[in-house]
Amino acid sequence: MLKSLNPLSKLAVCCAWLVASVVIFDPRFQLAAILVPALVLITFNRTSPLVILTLMVPFALFGFGFLTTSLLFRQESDFALRMAGEGLLASPAFSAGITLFLRALACGMISVFFALTTDPGLFVRSLMQHAGLPPRIGYSLFAAMQLVPDLAGEAQQMRLARSMKSGRHVRRIPSPFELISLVIPLLAFAIRCAGRTAIAMEARGLSPDAPRTIMNAPGFHRRDGVFLVLASTALGLCSIATVTGL
Repeated sequence: MLKSLNPLSKLAVCCAWLVASVVIFDPRFQLAAILVPALVLITFNRTSPLVILTLMVPFALFGFGFLTTSLLFRQESDFALRMAGEGLLASPAFSAGITLFLRALACGMISVFFALTTDPGLFVRSLMQHAGLPPRIGYSLFAAMQLVPDLAGEAQQMRLARSMKSGRHVRRIPSPFELISLVIPLLAFAIRCAGRTAIAMEARGLSPDAPRTIMNAPGFHRRDGVFLVLASTALGLCSIATVTGL
């Protein structure tokens, strides 16, 4: 259901929630910004909660850095406050730290919501059709989306060839020295693929001034309007409840 929506509708909603998460410095609103997208993903997109938790691990580590920085280096979190009998959970440093921690999770959850429900190809086509994205940039993004998987496959083939030559097993996780040694060959592979792509585009008449037709570009439907109204209502209710302290 969510994947049938226009990507620009989801982009507008996600941007509004991201701006609100940055502007409203309140842990209750940050919790709402985490729970609402998660519940929508689980309910309407059939996303496993385990997948969501796994994807949130990098954002949790990032937010944990904010929390520890706020606790260790904020002036209000000095030893005197705790010695004065103020609880750690009620200290300004912990309150600010936990809000920053939840803000990192909220921004991550909103980003995950957009990524899990949006097809990258449809997103680029929608930008070209409705947002005026220049075709030169759009087709470059298409080429990049096709090149990245080929780049990973080429790197794996290089590792296999080197292991066969040296008679050693391929490590599951390459060492830093192995990664550095792959940079130059992969760069040469990327340049070669980019040159072939440019020649193919030119052979098909791709030029900045020529008229073109964008196929399979998603349009706007009534469900997009319903989604925008519901998401805006939820955002407004959460903001009002946070500001008024309900």
